[in-house]
Amino acid sequence: MNKIYKVLTTTTILAMTALPIAASAQGAPPASIHSEQGSNVNQVKRVPGTLGYITDYVNDKTGKSITVTGRGLAATDQREIKLSISKNTKIVDAQGNKVQLQTIVDKNKAIKAFYSPNITKSLPAQGAALTIIVSDHDFAAIDGTISEINERGFLVEGSNVYGDNAETIWLHPDPKTTIIDQNGKTLKASDLKAGMTVRSFYGPYVALSFPPQSSTNYILVNTDSANDEQETEAGINGILTEKTDGRISISGQPSNPDGYEYVVLAIDGDTQIVDAQGKPLTSDVLNEGRRIEAQYVPVIYPALPHADKIVVSDASAPRVEGTITASERTTQDHLYINVGSDQSTDNDIILNISKDTQIIGLSPDEKLKPGTKIVAYHSILMTKSIPAITSAEVIVVQPDITLPFESPIKG
Repeated sequence: MNKIYKVLTTTTILAMTALPIAASAQGAPPASIHSEQGSNVNQVKRVPGTLGYITDYVNDKTGKSITVTGRGLAATDQREIKLSISKNTKIVDAQGNKVQLQTIVDKNKAIKAFYSPNITKSLPAQGAALTIIVSDHDFAAIDGTISEINERGFLVEGSNVYGDNAETIWLHPDPKTTIIDQNGKTLKASDLKAGMTVRSFYGPYVALSFPPQSSTNYILVNTDSANDEQETEAGINGILTEKTDGRISISGQPSNPDGYEYVVLAIDGDTQIVDAQGKPLTSDVLNEGRRIEAQYVPVIYPALPHADKIVVSDASAPRVEGTITASERTTQDHLYINVGSDQSTDNDIILNISKDTQIIGLSPDEKLKPGTKIVAYHSILMTKSIPAITSAEVIVVQPDITLPFESPIKG
């Protein structure tokens, strides 16, 4: 995703640190305040939000959703999140005027996305969009490592968050720059050290120098990275549930304590892809339902974990798509699935749910219930009964088009 920035001469870079940068943003609405008697003084509840750009947009029969990549409006908010869009999602500009989502995507506008606090624990998290506000300002961001520091700023070597191209830039914080570590603790510019990995937001003004220079007013820092002697590799053995440009989603069992049961991994030309015998393969074999083993570094802050090696199995998990239907056979451990969400019962199945079943896209306080649309990957072993019975390995909950939440913006 290429951005166009305003360019300044090198002689103006010193003046830039005194100017407010366009990447700044107002926080989400304030939290409720209560008197000692318990009455509400302020009825507005703070809603989590993410400031950034839309890096993925889906609009098909499964629904409409966006992935927003940037930074949380509060330290506890998401840096990247996938949000379902419904008719109840309010989409406006900074003046409150309605805006079409397609226009935001076409013009590649920065946004503040507010969403329900009920989000999944997946990577990235998933939730329901409440309000989207289009920003009047552009900005850029870099993921990288601090390689040099002087009295005016620091040199970052890494890649552009929105373009994936290699980048090196001098960044100059000002007295109002927000600097937060991986635990949400506020830091000073003097706390920055060479070797730390950062996600830093800058622009829209960039000095025409070598390397380029810009001011920055928001920096996310991993203070542990400067002391890391080596990266610990993790792994997962599971099912590929989604594939998009440059990334795959896997659900399964971690192969060591540093792994996750669900992970999204970046894949590129440096990813080694082989079959069970070690024969090299291309990324074309990475299809949904394929059983794979992946090795990756679990904490590459703040970038997406990179798949170092992928071992592809000859087997794929059978896949069904349908709706959970009320039935005398539907219990907490058994789900009746109307495959195809149609009037026919000939191809319907019953899924056995166990503690090993991975469920993706479900909020922590929600349960699978009739009416929920799902995609399920299940065992190849099935009974010959009607409907057939099999064991669910992975269930991916599809976005709900209805939202029971109120927008954080009135009127």
